[in-house]
Amino acid sequence: MALEMREICERCEVSLTADGPASICSYECTFCADCTAAMESNCPNCGGDLVVRPRRKAA
Repeated sequence: MALEMREICERCEVSLTADGPASICSYECTFCADCTAAMESNCPNCGGDLVVRPRRKAA
């Protein structure tokens, strides 16, 4: 099962690229770096930790 690389921040809806910075929780909730910092790396949906999302090379 592959990691879903969501294309927008769930909080501010800024566009995210597969090779750009983003954070995810264990449920794959996805946030931009600014929102992750504002939320102190805590997912507002599940309360879990937000960690740096792995990057994929752009197609």
